[in-house]
Amino acid sequence: MVAGEAMYKLVCDYLELTEDETTFLQTIEQQLGILADLSRADVLLYGRQSPLEAVVLTHAQPHSIAHVYSKNQQGRVVNLREKPEIKRALLHGQRQKDKGGYISEGAPVFKRALPIYFPPLGCDKSEEQKKPGRSRVIAALVIVTNLLEYERHRRRNKVFRKAIKKLQEMVWCGQLWGTEDLSPFGEQDGIIFIDCDGIIRYASGVAANLYRKLGYKDALIGRHLSHLETADEEVRQLALAENRCIERESEEAEGFWIRKVLPLKTYSLTRWGWPNPFKPGTSKQRYGVLITLHDDTESRRQDREIQIKNAMIQEVHHRVKNNLQTIAGLLRMQTRRTESEEARQVLTETQNRILSIAVIHEFLSNESADIINIKEVGHKIVAQLRQGVLSPDQQIEFKITGDSISIPPRQATACSLIMNELLQNAIEHGFPDEKSGFIHINLEDGGDEAIISVTDNGRGLPDDFTLEQTKSLGLQIVKTLVESDLKGQLELRNGIIDSGGISDAGGLSVKIIFPKQ
Repeated sequence: MVAGEAMYKLVCDYLELTEDETTFLQTIEQQLGILADLSRADVLLYGRQSPLEAVVLTHAQPHSIAHVYSKNQQGRVVNLREKPEIKRALLHGQRQKDKGGYISEGAPVFKRALPIYFPPLGCDKSEEQKKPGRSRVIAALVIVTNLLEYERHRRRNKVFRKAIKKLQEMVWCGQLWGTEDLSPFGEQDGIIFIDCDGIIRYASGVAANLYRKLGYKDALIGRHLSHLETADEEVRQLALAENRCIERESEEAEGFWIRKVLPLKTYSLTRWGWPNPFKPGTSKQRYGVLITLHDDTESRRQDREIQIKNAMIQEVHHRVKNNLQTIAGLLRMQTRRTESEEARQVLTETQNRILSIAVIHEFLSNESADIINIKEVGHKIVAQLRQGVLSPDQQIEFKITGDSISIPPRQATACSLIMNELLQNAIEHGFPDEKSGFIHINLEDGGDEAIISVTDNGRGLPDDFTLEQTKSLGLQIVKTLVESDLKGQLELRNGIIDSGGISDAGGLSVKIIFPKQ
């Protein structure tokens, strides 16, 4: 279940909110990720389940620093007696400024709690929402910062601290539009703040280093953004024009760069820290812009190397497949020139074994995935046997059912050979004279193990048959592959396996169970 669906289910299960209120919380949820990254804190959204209990509706964990909580708290129900800051926010609509405390894991933290009103106080509303007494508390936003990061933040530039506070206020009001299109902010990313006049007022140390790589060697503070002669001013103007966060990629200084631009607004606060709904134009006043910069050059280079490597590997598999098919073709030509029936049978069986291996290389040459669907492999092998083994007058019905099981190429190669041998054995020994019959392959995904069952309604095994003493090369190959390569179990018994177990209608049932890697 994706994050948005999980929160929606929690809201429906625990809270009594209107559709508009639920939509507003979903809007805030989309904005929590970038808030957690830039605040370098865990951000949780609580809803009141009962007068004494609250539930964590969603939990955003930062990519820019280690998480405060070892596990995501979404869905956790808490006692409000033990969480006074959340109780005050949810029940009484009171804010709590940063206050020291501990979390359940025992780590020292600072918490800030903000009651979320709908309609949001002092923010853009419809005429209906502006009527007095319409706003009510529907949730609480709690920002949890570890003690070390809190002390670091206190020592950061005042301009940056104030910008982050404005960012938190915008998310609190659900006004940070466009965050759903932003990638995470990492610890190696730089960040700058630009005021309404386009002047850089703050630049992190990482940002200064990154702009040097872009060719700007002078100090950033106090410079107009356009003086950098980079793509920053263009994306800043675009974000301001669209009044939403945007992300853009560019190629500069022989590198690949990703910029995220977050336009900030300011709210005139009352003495109690609330947005002032009585001051005209409060919600539309610009404050500045945050720009984050990420050097994606090394990641792109590695991705390119991986693509080249995968292409080369796929080409190798393609050539191996062609070589195996060439060998099978040579054996087919030799089969036609051979008069001995026994020799013809041996050559035909060898062709099919080679082609069953070629099937795996065909899949690997067309797909870069590290896993192979053996149900699709089974269909390929059946098609090959129909062409190469069945005589025109034989009406053998093949059926493949069950789950699509994906396994690594090594296991898939063994399964391909096993299915080929079992099908070939069923055709040659189960129906030596019969002109019709059926062979059924069923695949079952058991989670940590896979089960392959092959059933036919042919003659079955002799009464004195034992797998250990069989002279059949095909069954010996199957036994070796199952036990040595797949580390699995092989069962053979006469009768047809159906939903009720083994019937006595003749035929043969083979069952292979092996652990998936």
